[in-house]
Amino acid sequence: MPPCDTRLMRFFNTAGPIVPEIHYCVPPLGRLDADELLMLIRQRKYFVLHAPRQTGKTSALFALRDALNAGDEFRCVYVNVEIGQSAREDVGAAVRAILNALARSVRTTLDDSFVAESWLDVLDAISPHDALGETLARWAASAAKPLVLMIDEIDALVGDTLIAVLRQLRAGYPERPHRFPQSIILCGVRDVRDYRIHSSAEKAIVAGGSAFNVRAKSLRLGDFSGEDIESLLAQHTHETGQAFTDEARAAIHALTRGQPWLVNALAYDACFDNRAGRDRSRAITGEDIHHAREELILRRETHLDQLADKLREERVRRVVEPLLSGAEGADSITPDDLQYVRDLGLVTRSGPVAIANPIYREVIPRDLTWTTQEMSIHHDPAWYIGDDGALRVGELLGAFQEFFRAHSEHWVERFQYREAGPQLLLQAFLQRIVNGGGRIEREYGLGRMRTDLLIVWPLTGSDDAPPPPGERRETQKAVIECKVLHGGLERTLREGLEQTRAYMDRCGAAEGHLVVFDRTEGRPWDEKLFRRVETEGGAPPVTVWGM
Repeated sequence: MPPCDTRLMRFFNTAGPIVPEIHYCVPPLGRLDADELLMLIRQRKYFVLHAPRQTGKTSALFALRDALNAGDEFRCVYVNVEIGQSAREDVGAAVRAILNALARSVRTTLDDSFVAESWLDVLDAISPHDALGETLARWAASAAKPLVLMIDEIDALVGDTLIAVLRQLRAGYPERPHRFPQSIILCGVRDVRDYRIHSSAEKAIVAGGSAFNVRAKSLRLGDFSGEDIESLLAQHTHETGQAFTDEARAAIHALTRGQPWLVNALAYDACFDNRAGRDRSRAITGEDIHHAREELILRRETHLDQLADKLREERVRRVVEPLLSGAEGADSITPDDLQYVRDLGLVTRSGPVAIANPIYREVIPRDLTWTTQEMSIHHDPAWYIGDDGALRVGELLGAFQEFFRAHSEHWVERFQYREAGPQLLLQAFLQRIVNGGGRIEREYGLGRMRTDLLIVWPLTGSDDAPPPPGERRETQKAVIECKVLHGGLERTLREGLEQTRAYMDRCGAAEGHLVVFDRTEGRPWDEKLFRRVETEGGAPPVTVWGM
């Protein structure tokens, strides 16, 4: 293989704001309506820009700041207030840190030392509950042009600190543009309107909308479009000559659904982390992208780790658990909970409630069952691999049936997501085995009344040793359909067999299994456990497992 070219080259960005000189990028302002932004600023509006983490919010703010400062109308400054988070509800300490960060930003961006020379005097003379507002008022009064202030990570602040900042900004609103910033843009994961702020001083919950009721509009930064993804990949091909096959591009679109960090992370892993991918004469294949997906998940990358950490929150569980179990209806999901989980980027923004993309769909059950996989499942994957290299799925499910009888009551009760416990336990068991060489693809969602699992097992090569260039890997595909018994066994079997065969046909799988979990309280295990093979005409047989 030719040596890797180690000269400085652009690459896919997976950390921090975009720097066009070193990153392939989609023009940040092209993802927003720049004319609308300028109109809001000229109209002296205060507004919100929000989106899930690592979607490009800060890059968009930087691009807007630089565009405004390049013109003659405004002076614009960006400040990140996350530094105030460590002060928690110590308003004085938080405001001191925020004012210092603002002074540094004004000095470096505009070469203006006014804030740096005045904020300490203001803080010494005035309560921290008004010091930020007074500093902004004095700065605006001294400025030759109207000021535009961008406040990033506003939702990193908590409790009384967040309330103090929002109310100072609101109090100065009537004084704009000559004695307060003409326009203020708040940026964070959520719309300020949806904040429910716990105030220890007021002994109450304060709504963000009331603390900052001058918000004119809320803008959301969306995911990459299909054209954005293609543009990003094309930049790499143009600069290095390395192509992406049709299968690779399709896999990136399908696995990420345009989530910007995921798009960049898959492409970076395939082209830079993967040693074989550094050979620019070799095209990036679909298998390279699937390998990259697995690497991201196994490395517990920060983006995915932060996302998984949110699963521990009760309001997230109330939305995600019905999705995992396939429960009918959404009666238990409140609008506030759903909006919160949508703001996090965990579920689709609109339409039927579903996990946002296949990678998140993979991460969620794997994270929820990681302890179970590591601590209680000690089966050797080699036990279930035949001499021909195929995975013996029937023996694997037989072993799980025994495991489920012995351990389900203990482990399901330990899951935070108990309603989806049986499905999660099966997935933990399968993941422990399949991690040895293949992968599991999952489909689940609200009202589906089932969980679809597809095992994809390589019969030639492995993820660590792909087949030679130009050769396609042969794979074994096995469908496992999971259902909870409802409306009687025969009805459940009838529905389940139809769904299993339809999924087999869609995936091109020759092997199918239907697992029926009987959660009837008090029913003896001997009545729950069974195994039988169902055939129908010329359709492939389906093995049914009762548990």
